[in-house]
Amino acid sequence: MPNNCNVKPENENPFDIVRQQIDASAAILKLSSQEIALLKNPVRELHVSLPVRMDDGTTKVFQGYRVQYNDARGPGKGGIRFHPQETIDTVRALAAWMTWKTALLDLPLGGAKGGVICNPKELSQAELQRLSRAYVRAVYQFIGPDKDVPAPDVYTNPQIMAWMADEYSVISGKPQFGVITGKPISLGGSPGRGDATARGGMYAIREAARVLGIDLSKATVAIQGYGNAGYHAARLCKELFGARVVAACDSQGSVYCEEGIDPEEAYACKCSTTSVCNMDGVETICGDDLLSLDVDILIPAAMENAINSHNAGEVKARIVAELANGPTTPEADEILYANGVHVIPDFLCNAGGVTVSYFEMVQNFYMYRWDEKEVYQKLDQRITDAYQSVWKASCEHNINMRQAAYVVALQRVVEAMKLRGWV
Repeated sequence: MPNNCNVKPENENPFDIVRQQIDASAAILKLSSQEIALLKNPVRELHVSLPVRMDDGTTKVFQGYRVQYNDARGPGKGGIRFHPQETIDTVRALAAWMTWKTALLDLPLGGAKGGVICNPKELSQAELQRLSRAYVRAVYQFIGPDKDVPAPDVYTNPQIMAWMADEYSVISGKPQFGVITGKPISLGGSPGRGDATARGGMYAIREAARVLGIDLSKATVAIQGYGNAGYHAARLCKELFGARVVAACDSQGSVYCEEGIDPEEAYACKCSTTSVCNMDGVETICGDDLLSLDVDILIPAAMENAINSHNAGEVKARIVAELANGPTTPEADEILYANGVHVIPDFLCNAGGVTVSYFEMVQNFYMYRWDEKEVYQKLDQRITDAYQSVWKASCEHNINMRQAAYVVALQRVVEAMKLRGWV
């Protein structure tokens, strides 16, 4: 079996999964067929072709997307992925999850997502900048500070957001940095945005540990995926809780060390050699072996469908904290729940990113900046409130945490649709 934590072990269409999850929650909420139909389809989506002049003088055409899934509760919000395996169904699914995520955190926003089919690792900085600007030119009329606000996602970063914000401002004829979040601080970015996704996940893990009676200072952690979210998760597990990270993986392989892996050392190794597998003093293990380690907390922070019907029965962790989007298939959810594994669903666990992006929007609107401490306090309160709402719904309806999160989020979206006269 390949030692690669980004390989999708199961050929699941993520948008089919979204619709399955909606059907299950709709039955609990007793939603009408009209309400279900609106929830299961994007309000609008845009397909674009992006001609980009390459460094060698040739022109290459890239395919891009922007899906605005549901804006009943407010302007669209969601990241932009640059990924070679991007698909429209993945973008649709991610936009749907963003809709539930903003509703669950009770943010006055809807859900959206964007993507470009490309491999950023094969592009020069100049080519990447031209691609970023081409994307904004193509979707300009469909985005805006009060319409749809993109953000970084897989293989995009603050520099790419800065180029995009600048391109939108050039077209607008005035500075409009509020069109994008996840920007560098000097262009209106928010303090605390860099580790917001992981930090929000830590607050959710803390609440789950309280419910389950787990002493986090003695906890062991395995992290599947060592990108931005995975690295910050490893760092914060140690920094906030004193927990011990014993395993980590990236696209090239997985490593294990019973005594603990130093998060900073692993990150430095990945930056200098492209993989955590090149660390000294660690054991190389199979990708699926990482998922089945006897640890307290498993953090999937890579791609979709990592935990599926083939490996869910092997998961021994007491908590699965989903920092990735859609890492667990519906079949796996049932297995984990039956086995007593406490899953913190993705659109709760990784909602720190969009929450601090919302804070960035607010700061941009009134041209003021909060300090990092204030951002973290506000984030903690939002995540804590959301976790408690989901846990309460889980207990009341005797359902798993994902279904409970859907119940809370969909109820809020449907209420907004009813009030606006959509149904």
